[in-house]
Amino acid sequence: MDNRPCMLISSAQLKARAQALGFNLVGITPARPAPHLTAYLRWIENEMHGEMNYMARADRVARRRDLNVILPGAQSLILVGVDFSTLRLPESFLNDPTRGRIAQYAWNKDYHAVLTPRLKELAAWLKVSARAYVDTGAIVERDYAWQAGLGFIGKNTMLIHPRRGSHFFLGEVLTTAEFDVYDQPSRETQCGTCARCLAACPTGAFPEPYILDARLCISYLTIEHKSAIPHELRPKLGNWVFGCDVCQTVCPWNRFAVQTLETEFFPVNENRAAPPLAELLQLNEARFTAQFAGSPVARIGRARLVRNACVAAGNSQHSGFVPLLIHLLADESPLVRAHAGWALFRLDAASARAELAQRLSAESDETVRAEWQALIDQPLDSDLH
Repeated sequence: MDNRPCMLISSAQLKARAQALGFNLVGITPARPAPHLTAYLRWIENEMHGEMNYMARADRVARRRDLNVILPGAQSLILVGVDFSTLRLPESFLNDPTRGRIAQYAWNKDYHAVLTPRLKELAAWLKVSARAYVDTGAIVERDYAWQAGLGFIGKNTMLIHPRRGSHFFLGEVLTTAEFDVYDQPSRETQCGTCARCLAACPTGAFPEPYILDARLCISYLTIEHKSAIPHELRPKLGNWVFGCDVCQTVCPWNRFAVQTLETEFFPVNENRAAPPLAELLQLNEARFTAQFAGSPVARIGRARLVRNACVAAGNSQHSGFVPLLIHLLADESPLVRAHAGWALFRLDAASARAELAQRLSAESDETVRAEWQALIDQPLDSDLH
């Protein structure tokens, strides 16, 4: 394969090929440094990436600074978008406190499995050196997508297309190909005075417009955060068990969201969007694998999902979960045991204190012991975080 093309490639032909592969949006931009890279690096310096330490690794920062580190001779980036909006389920159903809510993008098949083969096929069509990514490469993809004309960056940091909203996945092909025409950047912003997303965020994860503190974001806390969820944030998670849609749900631009043609993104049934918490609290490894194989939820593993379900149960004010939480006090995962104790105390402080006191001496994990001891020491009438 040649490293550099011998002539310019037609952008019109490239876009036609991309659309034939099922991509709803296509844009092309030169492979220059990301226009807002400085802001991204400042975000890393301020440690707003939380436990996502890979984002701050020197090798990944080097790739983001210079795309030639990823692909020598890189000339262009092709950005694509695929709609994922499916059913419009009633908020009353999704917000049912006895159910665990899952972000819409994860209602069925993992988007990586859907987009990646198509991107690789598009890259092969170029017949020159290329690398395809679906949010897996060290590329500031939203910034480049803005530069390629796929939309503007909203105050909620989402990429928003003025005729489709923000309910679409992004992917990109970095290539040595050069094109006859490149797309122009979208307007910097079209949010105007609207700040619905900032006001609606349950955890206050936006310290200012256009900046997200991942450490406070429900999506980060339920997916990327591997350790115990901070006590003060647990009540604010509501019934979310995987991801969060709040800042997109309230965005006026999403009234234009286009229903996807990808049948693999539609939930098999309503329970894939908001499974009963009782089912999640009773998941073992085999059931977890059977229920979520091939779904984005699978990547966080059983322990983290049950951790999240414990928090949701603790927020539910539903005493029916008490026996299930007591059972989870003996779970094999320390992460689950710790959060089960917290949830139990939220629902029935007296029972929780008795159960935890009885089990404390036999608990081998220091983190769990500390969590349980703090609960035992809490006044029964305290406003527990």
